[in-house]
Amino acid sequence: MSGFETIRFDVDRGIATITLARPERMNTMNATMTLELIRALDTADADDDVRVVIVTGEGGRAFCAGADISGGAETFDYSRRDAAVRAEAERGGTYRDSGGRVALRIFNALKPVIGAINGAAVGAGATISLAMDVRLAAEPARFGFPFVRRGIVPESASSWFLPRIVGISTALEWTLSGRLVGAAEAKERGLVRSVHAPDELLPAARALAAEIVENAAPVSVALTRQMMWRMLGSDHPMDAHRLDSRLVQALGSSADAREGVGAFLEKRPARFEGRVSADMPPAFPWWTEPEFQDQKSER
Repeated sequence: MSGFETIRFDVDRGIATITLARPERMNTMNATMTLELIRALDTADADDDVRVVIVTGEGGRAFCAGADISGGAETFDYSRRDAAVRAEAERGGTYRDSGGRVALRIFNALKPVIGAINGAAVGAGATISLAMDVRLAAEPARFGFPFVRRGIVPESASSWFLPRIVGISTALEWTLSGRLVGAAEAKERGLVRSVHAPDELLPAARALAAEIVENAAPVSVALTRQMMWRMLGSDHPMDAHRLDSRLVQALGSSADAREGVGAFLEKRPARFEGRVSADMPPAFPWWTEPEFQDQKSER
């Protein structure tokens, strides 16, 4: 798909691949990439032919080396940024963190998102990947959360995502030290699902994506993804029980449910025709999306 400056967007056999494409800058994020990633995810969600999304980086050096700091020491000083960029990101006196906008868009996705981490994933490159459902890494990949070494704090909502993925002690160790974490340690601590030779990374990610495309009902996938992520913040399993009951009842009479059971009994591949764009149950969404507000300015 054309129209992007900093990424590539390709669809093949139900799999959309978003490639961060600024290899000369180690695929660092700038304002344009932020908006283009959000637009690409919007496009994937709106296209029923897209069943799974893979995100990777161009070149062998980096997945994404974080924010573009070519502006020098004032990189994180929002008052020095372009007026149009500031106006687009400002809400009630606070400028929304770019990585957080991308991470939250991934969190809200209706299609599974797989990270194929091909190289250095540092700063925002590491934190945006936390909202992805599964991460695979190439052997040379390195993860870094160096915010305290830059005089700032973790962003991209990573203080919510990272402890839930690797546990609070590991999250604190990595963010308080700011050190680089190799692919093997990332796998050992649960950050990545598997580690691969560089030329085997994308094939492995596509094989995982194809398993979903070929076997799973798109509406069921979209609902299951949101159920799992959103129940991480629930206070009691009764919340999940109530939601499970509503959604099983809603889907139980659907053509997809009849097809899924029929295909199993007949020992044949299922042919699911439910569409995310048109066939989500009335109970969806079951949450109210919070708005970004500067709570301090409201007091």
